[in-house]
Amino acid sequence: MIEIRGLEKYFGALQVLKGIDLDVRKGEVLSVIGASGSGKSTLLYCINGLEPIQKGSVFVDGTDVHAKGTDINKLRQKLGMVFQQWNSFPHMTALENVALAPRIVRGKSSGEAREIAVRQLKHVGLEDKLNVYPSALSGGQQQRLAIARALAMEPAYMLFDEATSALDPELVGEVLDTMRLLADEGMTMICVTHEMGFARDVSDRVAYFHRGVMEEIGPPSQIFCDPQSEHTRKFLANVR
Repeated sequence: MIEIRGLEKYFGALQVLKGIDLDVRKGEVLSVIGASGSGKSTLLYCINGLEPIQKGSVFVDGTDVHAKGTDINKLRQKLGMVFQQWNSFPHMTALENVALAPRIVRGKSSGEAREIAVRQLKHVGLEDKLNVYPSALSGGQQQRLAIARALAMEPAYMLFDEATSALDPELVGEVLDTMRLLADEGMTMICVTHEMGFARDVSDRVAYFHRGVMEEIGPPSQIFCDPQSEHTRKFLANVR
């Protein structure tokens, strides 16, 4: 599982994570909610080793992410990440985009990488877009392509950083449906999201962050129906 202890993160003099303690069990879906600037996305970057930390520890399946001897590239194969922007390679087809990492990083043959890419594109409902370039895909399709690309590495965990925030409202549903599918299949997921319906309906637990502090964490029924923190109550009242 993912274990976080006493995590502190600074950008210069600004402390953005203030002593976070968190465990995420295999098979669990954790949604992280809170206002912009509360440290939600930074948490994911620290888990994935994309940002250094100043204090505390992050372990993924017993491996210390930020230890000097850690092979971070190998560890990241366990951690699929989907960002706000999909960042596909524009000169490659959908199939080529998804097949690239299995071939280059995992050392698969071209044939094996293609089979993986076809399987994952089908998984996210893009089986009819194999030879289409990203520019010809809608925003929702491009984000599903990004999910397929992450899944092609066969990660143990998926980290979603506001995966729908850059999408037009009518395209959000198709991405959330793909995320729901992964949750139903038992994928371990940490989802930074502003989609309260998704957080309420799909999550095993919901964590509310406020100014770098994890104010509270619990099942959706508690967070949405009986929040213990005044900050959580105010936040939910505003987003509703």
